[in-house]
Amino acid sequence: MKEYTTESIRNIIVASHGNAGKTMLVEAFLNFTGATTRLGKIEDGTTASDYDEEEIRRGISLFTSVIPIEYNNTKINFLDTPGYTDFVGEVISAMGVADGALIIVDSVAGLEVGTEIALQYAEEYKLPRLLVINKMERDNANFQKALQSVQEHTESRLIPLQLPWGEQADFQGVIDLLSMKAFKGDGKTVVDIPDEFKDEAESSRLALVEAAAEGEDSLLEKYFENGDLTSEEVAKGLRSAIIAGTFIPVLVSAGARMIGMAPMLTAIIDLMPSPAERPAVVAESSQGEVSLEAKDDGPLAAYVWKTTADPFVGKQTFFRVYSGKMVSDTRVWNANKEEEERLASMQIPQGKDNASVSTIHAGDIGTVAKLNITTTGDTLCKRDQALKLPVPSYPSALYRVAISPKTQSDAAKLSSTLSRLCEEDMTLSWYNEPATKQALLQGMGDQHIDVAIRRAETKFQLGLNTEEPKVPFQEHITREASAMYRHKKQSGGAGQFGEVHLRVIPLQDEEFEFSNDVVGGSISQNYMASIEKGIRNVMKEGVIAGFPVKNVKISVFDGKEHPVDSKPIAFEVAGREAFKLAFKGANPVLYEPIMKIQVIVPEASMGDILGDLNSRRARVQGMDTQKGKSTVTATVPMAEIMRYTTILRSMTGGRGYFTMEFDHYALVPSHLTAEIIEARQRELHEEE
Repeated sequence: MKEYTTESIRNIIVASHGNAGKTMLVEAFLNFTGATTRLGKIEDGTTASDYDEEEIRRGISLFTSVIPIEYNNTKINFLDTPGYTDFVGEVISAMGVADGALIIVDSVAGLEVGTEIALQYAEEYKLPRLLVINKMERDNANFQKALQSVQEHTESRLIPLQLPWGEQADFQGVIDLLSMKAFKGDGKTVVDIPDEFKDEAESSRLALVEAAAEGEDSLLEKYFENGDLTSEEVAKGLRSAIIAGTFIPVLVSAGARMIGMAPMLTAIIDLMPSPAERPAVVAESSQGEVSLEAKDDGPLAAYVWKTTADPFVGKQTFFRVYSGKMVSDTRVWNANKEEEERLASMQIPQGKDNASVSTIHAGDIGTVAKLNITTTGDTLCKRDQALKLPVPSYPSALYRVAISPKTQSDAAKLSSTLSRLCEEDMTLSWYNEPATKQALLQGMGDQHIDVAIRRAETKFQLGLNTEEPKVPFQEHITREASAMYRHKKQSGGAGQFGEVHLRVIPLQDEEFEFSNDVVGGSISQNYMASIEKGIRNVMKEGVIAGFPVKNVKISVFDGKEHPVDSKPIAFEVAGREAFKLAFKGANPVLYEPIMKIQVIVPEASMGDILGDLNSRRARVQGMDTQKGKSTVTATVPMAEIMRYTTILRSMTGGRGYFTMEFDHYALVPSHLTAEIIEARQRELHEEE
């Protein structure tokens, strides 16, 4: 593949709900431009985008693939993203490095939740958008109905740039309203618009010209004077309006049948901005903020937006050059890790294949193998001009599983393997929960976690057992209480002796406070650390149900020691046991984690969702309905929504989604406390 300069590059994310035809559309582009000799098929596992063995097995996209298409002396880097909402992290990463978005809509299904999310993120990243009504050859395909389903749920105006030449089995090509010509099949054959479509084309072109005139003041004046604009002027106005986000042009296609390829590629090249036409990116430097334009002669700044780890191929680092140019066999500075990396041979990603290049220009996307310390989110630059590019914000985890190694050898590589997997995916993370002594893997949904676990097994030979996580309850007290304990042990020689009197007091804001309030020296200061150590050990293990103790103050106010037999271990034991007794007398209770959630569902599902949330002890804090979508904000105990992703999809037919984050801890209702304690005691007994 030849080198392309900044002005000849388009970085376009292809995003939508699953099964709208993204992968097959990109496959059709490859075949149409002669990059492949035959059209790959998803069911055969032969597409350029879905090459991972897990993608082939499932028949869906799981990871973002970079597929460059060369057409009319321009390189279009298509970023083919997953449509299933569990893999939204891949979409966000790609949105961050794209300059425009191709949003695909199934002509039969219309707007679906994945497409809605894609539109929202494209709006958030201020990406110029083109909407494609795809699969027009299907039975029940309906262009106007699909278009209307999107318009009802977006504030952006949708203006057809193309009309379908027939629908369903009669779909033959597209009618281009810019050139007022009909493009048959893949678009290489151009004919006059058939008579039966002329009236609709004329009225639709009028709406398009009016929209284009709004793009520039000079065009608007000319339109008012003459009542029309030339095709070149319409294209110019359109481009300005699209880049400004005034409206979204609508195209049509049938990717699997390769209908509409030429006019769509032409529209992308003519209407979508090159990296040089996008707003400057603001990077951080030691001197403050720096605005970076996509120019080869600017300071080097390349953002790492994706990494893949493979024990056979090695680590692959995907980057986008925002400023300057990357040159092979040079050294670059990782501004985040503050270490140097050597660039070996650089490549242009082409699905599972790569093409070696010596230079990657500003605005382009490349990959390099075997970088040592660089991970997703890092910036590569020059050491004497260190820059950090902004990192996108990713949603909080919605789904957790507890994991454990299957064998002893698995235990040895558990930490390193999980860390490598989480480096690849910014929405995947793992941690050890001290309250339940479980290792937790968390992500966006059950499919997301399942893919991660299978990758751990197939790529890294790490066997994992999974189970539902336990809720990390906490033990608190509600009143003051005092207790004493004397530890006395005599066994022939030197004995052990320690007596501790202490008081427990509930705290509001602090987790733990220890106070030495002994008067008269009945316990030496030397033994206080041992007493505190014993108490802290109990706090980790819990007193009534085996959960950590929080928000408690300890006041040691009296005790006794023996001149010969008193030892640190004796006071550690005495402190521990005195604390247990006092804690039990202070009316102990359980606290549970409360999550704040925002649920977005179709308006028709609102009643069912509210009823379900009420059954989960939720406290609804707000409700809002706009454009057929209802949003509910509520706080819900974690114990009640461990599997809410699956439940919500089931209740809304896949149309609902939600966000979740930890909010606070709250008292467990008394009628549930006894059940939790009893269940926990059974667990602890079984572990013994």
